[in-house]
Amino acid sequence: MSSLDPGISTSLDQLTQRGKPRRRLWRDLSEILVKTALVLCTSFTLIITALIIGILAFETGRFFAEVSISEFLFTTQWSPMLGETKSFGIWPLVAGTLLVTLVAAIFALPIGLVTAIFLSEYAPSRVRAVLKPVLEILAGIPTVVYGFFAVIIIAPSLQATSEFLTGDRLFGTYSAGAAGIAVGIMILPIVISLSEDALRAVPRGLRDGAYALGSTRFDTSVRVVVPGALGGIMASYLLAITRAIGETMIVALAAGGLAHLTILPWDQVQTMTAYMVQIFLGDAPATGVEYKSSFAVAGVLFLMTLCMTIAGYRILARFREEYE
Repeated sequence: MSSLDPGISTSLDQLTQRGKPRRRLWRDLSEILVKTALVLCTSFTLIITALIIGILAFETGRFFAEVSISEFLFTTQWSPMLGETKSFGIWPLVAGTLLVTLVAAIFALPIGLVTAIFLSEYAPSRVRAVLKPVLEILAGIPTVVYGFFAVIIIAPSLQATSEFLTGDRLFGTYSAGAAGIAVGIMILPIVISLSEDALRAVPRGLRDGAYALGSTRFDTSVRVVVPGALGGIMASYLLAITRAIGETMIVALAAGGLAHLTILPWDQVQTMTAYMVQIFLGDAPATGVEYKSSFAVAGVLFLMTLCMTIAGYRILARFREEYE
């Protein structure tokens, strides 16, 4: 093949040199656009968070201008709708929220971990391929459906069970136990999915080493795989509990509306989220202290979830295992 004419070669070199600054310019512009988009998205998230905190702080300040902080924090009666005898002690709402969350955690966390271990260590690939999508369907069910399920199925089942065991129908139509079990069913996919991913992320070499030492599959699962995935399991627990604390529709339908201090799962309770639903449905005037109290309750709920998040980071830092 004959070489190119020197004049043509020189022209091509000149065109190439002219094209380089243009390509460099487009590359720099694209990088600037990408960085700007990333900064805008991050700033949008921070601005929304700051607005939420600002609104809560402002409206909570308006509430405390009419109700003393000591009454809010150091009294145990919550009755903001009783005319002249209104009381704003937050602890009945906090106790109701924690009771429902405790029932949900007792129900969901052990079942979720055992199911995750089965899917990760025991289930054949075909069984896992069927069960995983079925479990994911639970995450897509609207929470109001879980609320109806709690009232129609769970509550009568608890009534019949308590009557069979004790001779007395302890549970009523509405109870913290029915709402807690429904919330537990709702958070099951979170625990199972995240825990199963954490278990499968444990290196295969650890399992092989345990088998080489004579361990059974059960010993390997319990003493090697679960401790190795403890960071991810704890993360799934904390995320599920935080989700349970913030649940609204299930507790609004199934827990009842009686705000009082109790630790009995068959009693009616009112959670912080259910109270906010009650206020914003129009039961209180928008200029009244009852309306403002919902923002104070939301502020307490925000502080609770913030404390749980901080505690979660510390727990994860303590239990996280790193493998190289």
